[in-house]
Amino acid sequence: MTKAEIVNEIITQTGIEKEAVEAVVESIMVTIKKSMADGENIYLRGFGTFLLKKRAAKTGRNITKNTPVKIPAHMIPAFKPSKEFTAQIKSRVKVN
Repeated sequence: MTKAEIVNEIITQTGIEKEAVEAVVESIMVTIKKSMADGENIYLRGFGTFLLKKRAAKTGRNITKNTPVKIPAHMIPAFKPSKEFTAQIKSRVKVN
């Protein structure tokens, strides 16, 4: 599902004008990105948590020169779904 499809789904469910829905969806995404860039986790009860995870420093390899490269410790964004969300997915999506 794309951002445009999310906007269209919200319009269908609520009847709110497209411009307003687009502004709200974009504002939510900007706020989440800004908060995470500032080091904050985002907690959405019943949906999940956008959190920052620390990756430890490690040694990688430059495959073109076949030399070791030090990769410093860094933070990455992650999403952890809530228990309710996970249960809903498990009950609806079947693995082939």
